[in-house]
Amino acid sequence: MPIRILPNELIDQIAAGEVIERPASVIKELVENSLDAGARRIEVDVERGGVGLLRVRDDGCGICAEDLPVAICRHATSKIASLDDLAAITTLGFRGEALPSIGSVSRLRLISHPAAADRAAQIGVDAGAVSSVRPAAHPPGTTVEVRDLFFNIPARRKFVRSAPTETGHIARLLERLALSRPDVSFRLRSGERVLLDAPAPAREPAGEERVGQVLGKELLPSLIAVDHASGPVQLTGWIGLPTASRAQPDQQFWFVNGRSVRDKLLASAVRLGYRDVLYHGRHAAYVLHLTLDPQLVDVNAHPAKLEVRFRDGHQIHEFIFRAIERVLAATRPESGATPAASAQPVLAGAAARGGAGPARGWSSGGRGSGELPWHAPQVREPSRDPWLLAQASGEPAPASVPAVCDTGESGESSASILERTGQEGVATGYPPLGVPLAQLHGIYILAQSREGLILVDMHAAHERVLYEKLKADRGAGPPASQLLLEPLVVTVKPHELDAVLEHPAPWERAGFEIDSVGPTALALRRIPALLARERVTDIVKSVIEDLAREDGLHHLDEAADRFLGTLACRTAIHARRRLTLPEMDALLRQMEATDRANQCNHGRPTWTRLTLGELDQLFLRGR
Repeated sequence: MPIRILPNELIDQIAAGEVIERPASVIKELVENSLDAGARRIEVDVERGGVGLLRVRDDGCGICAEDLPVAICRHATSKIASLDDLAAITTLGFRGEALPSIGSVSRLRLISHPAAADRAAQIGVDAGAVSSVRPAAHPPGTTVEVRDLFFNIPARRKFVRSAPTETGHIARLLERLALSRPDVSFRLRSGERVLLDAPAPAREPAGEERVGQVLGKELLPSLIAVDHASGPVQLTGWIGLPTASRAQPDQQFWFVNGRSVRDKLLASAVRLGYRDVLYHGRHAAYVLHLTLDPQLVDVNAHPAKLEVRFRDGHQIHEFIFRAIERVLAATRPESGATPAASAQPVLAGAAARGGAGPARGWSSGGRGSGELPWHAPQVREPSRDPWLLAQASGEPAPASVPAVCDTGESGESSASILERTGQEGVATGYPPLGVPLAQLHGIYILAQSREGLILVDMHAAHERVLYEKLKADRGAGPPASQLLLEPLVVTVKPHELDAVLEHPAPWERAGFEIDSVGPTALALRRIPALLARERVTDIVKSVIEDLAREDGLHHLDEAADRFLGTLACRTAIHARRRLTLPEMDALLRQMEATDRANQCNHGRPTWTRLTLGELDQLFLRGR
């Protein structure tokens, strides 16, 4: 077959294949055009999953009648005029491909009424065939109707999924666009059903109210505000507490200069920020906006503009990681804080068995005010050294330990505390995690708080306290290390060995001396003294595999932290260790002063709370 120039109709359809993947792609292009036009209200209507009809109506600046024939021509745009403009894009669209691409694979009608014009005008495109401009009736703004999508490309239409599936894609797309612009009203209808109704919030902060409109108001109590800036880069938005993690990454939203993107570098930075508080297999929820100089980011890196390229990706990754890490570091047990674990599934089961009803507070007759009828026990001032707990509880409890609870072999009992502090007045002065009462099965600490009962997993809690102390000690100076008479050899893949030797700094900071003794052999000539008895080769291999999965974007401190986390887990108190009440109290107070104390190093929750109302519900009090 000889070389030939393709006809314009075929060129348009090939180009449309890059831009218009499915009905949601049409909505994305049209709604972004509306936002670029300054629209404050956008309405979207779909029928048959978008294959029958896609309509986008806005109240933007509109297109004058003289420009309508130009607007449907390929590479016609009002947003850039030179290469310099392309290097500093501030609009969502700029290539001038959307309308001609859509018109080549559908029946398109464009109606627009500029605010300064006397009347509206319309133009149509039927599978690439352009009609003449005609007068029309339309309020100020623009409406684009797309009917019979892919009607002239049967092979392409076969790949369109069912109407509910395609409608779902459109709904998720509109949710992203609504989150990107909380100042704009969005409405999505499928036939007679309203799938999304997000009016522009009337109060500040508008972004938080929009998150509630789109993702549900029940998520708002589990969100933490993020506002961090460094030079020309600013990160704002909300991240979910580790307790709000999900089985799927379906509530992760990134916006770069207002543009919704799916970027591996940005997702990796957030994932790294959650590394010590998120249980494996779980995904954080977040809505984050990254604002920076347009010249520092390339938005022309993907046909659908879903990916971006940063001029200095490492610095952006570092900036985001540090911001997320700093915000999560402040999550610790506080009065009124959301528990790290929830007892609601247990309570729901109890309600199903015994009947649900409004929970009531404590009272002798079932109609109380919810106040405890005694003063809070006094809080001791024990040693703040977390290592003392491990040393004091290093021996396993004897076999005769009671199966239910144990108040310790020594120290003041909870009964004597209550007797000493008296029982008059209203409960005041409780610390966030309350005052310890006993141990349960040598695993959990039971503590009394103002709200009710606190349960603490003592191993998980002590593990976090030790881990944070080890990290703080590491920052104070180089760790002690041990030079080996014979090096330990770890077998790795060639590319993994090259990556480790290219960045030896984190290994040296962790107390290692490394080199290669072959194309796949890593030699450990010096190891941290604290890990001398550990299975160092297994730990090193695990860290190297994790570094490779992060595509080299793992933070330099990650290797050292991984070793310290393993040490903390091995050193923390374990089940069946008997603690005295002062030791329990010391652990609770250390948790309250420790960053990220709501989760252990592996992301497991460390504590939960049962309020008096929830306890009343379990026992059907007040009914």
